[in-house]
Amino acid sequence: MVLAAVLLSINIYGQGNNDKQQTEYKNAIKERSAKIINTLGITDSGKYNAVLDELMNQYFGLNTIHEQNKTAIAEIKKKSLSKEEAEQAIKKQEEKKSSLLLQQHATFIAHLKENLTEDQLEKVKDGMTYKVFPITYAGYQDMLANLTAEQKKQIYTWLKEARELAMDEGSSEKKHQVFGKYKGKINNYLSAAGYDMKKEGEEWQNRIKEREAAKKETNNQL
Repeated sequence: MVLAAVLLSINIYGQGNNDKQQTEYKNAIKERSAKIINTLGITDSGKYNAVLDELMNQYFGLNTIHEQNKTAIAEIKKKSLSKEEAEQAIKKQEEKKSSLLLQQHATFIAHLKENLTEDQLEKVKDGMTYKVFPITYAGYQDMLANLTAEQKKQIYTWLKEARELAMDEGSSEKKHQVFGKYKGKINNYLSAAGYDMKKEGEEWQNRIKEREAAKKETNNQL
């Protein structure tokens, strides 16, 4: 929330035109990045700072790409173009943004691999996406106890794909929207396999409430 507020202020006043806003933005990025890096157990200060710089630069780079894309689309909309011409121009601009994000993503991951293990890299990816991938995957398994190995693999694959895309989004809302799209895809897949997802979801929520009530009662007895 702090970072979102800072970004909003920068967008309003103009990034680079206000030293105070720029400092707040950098501090917010550094704080967010440090929280993620601090979970990796890096004891070498040189390696720690190198990874911290990579993550901070990634956030800066992503923000630049998304802000430039917004500006470009706004300029397209100002032009006297037909609806079809405007749609084509916007589509081309979005494709340009996607290409830039893909390049930035690949470079970022390659640099991280120079200093991190696969497990640490996974933690960075989850940190950048609020751990939605592991939480959601665990949730599906808790909700549907009879998932087959093939179904679990498909759910895992789609959520992992969603995480890679969500990493490159510029806001928490956009990151969650990516996962929301993939969860819809997963639910359709499971519905086609015979699951009544509405019923399964309601029963799962009831089980969660029952577990929480039982845990609370146990704690009260201690």
